[in-house]
Amino acid sequence: MNHLMKATECPKCGEKELGKGKQTGYGSMSPKGKIVGSAVEYIICTTCGFIIEGYVKQPHKFKGT
Repeated sequence: MNHLMKATECPKCGEKELGKGKQTGYGSMSPKGKIVGSAVEYIICTTCGFIIEGYVKQPHKFKGT
């Protein structure tokens, strides 16, 4: 899944250079009652570190929960 960045600047400091980060391992998000989950990805400000947007990489794993 390609996630399109909608944000063009940081709402906290105004920086226009944004980056993507990925949280995995114990930081993954799992559906309630299930063990296997999905990595979490973030759009972050490269200057102040503010997390602008966060989402799971595999949202289909959360259907029916």
